[in-house]
Amino acid sequence: MDVQITFDCADPAGLAEFWAEALGYRVQGPPPGFESWEQALEAWGVPPERRNDASAAIDPEGAGPRLFFQRVPEPKRAKNRVHLDVRAAPGLEGEARMAALEDAAARLVARGATRLERHEPAPPMGFGHIVMTDPEGNESCLD
Repeated sequence: MDVQITFDCADPAGLAEFWAEALGYRVQGPPPGFESWEQALEAWGVPPERRNDASAAIDPEGAGPRLFFQRVPEPKRAKNRVHLDVRAAPGLEGEARMAALEDAAARLVARGATRLERHEPAPPMGFGHIVMTDPEGNESCLD
């Protein structure tokens, strides 16, 4: 069984690009027979104002879930009940781990994310993390 994670958002293409960069994914290409999404949407008669209604990001290795972004009219109003944890420092501990998380946070901020707070490593778990939001305010953690 495959899993797809769906985001309601205002800018599907923008968020697909952001999360593709954040996760090492790529924006899903157009269907066979088309060189670009613009070409496909034009051929299908989709009006220009509807051409950013949806987008997707996929794992180039085919192992991770597809991320689907769909435009909705209403803005985000409250904290997400589910969020993505981006494993930005696997196998690292202590200061090396936190330095790797800081590097990842800076890279995502440069792409439009917002850094909310840093949680220092503390017993008994011993792992710190950084709370972030994507360009539309969806929460995630760098851990």
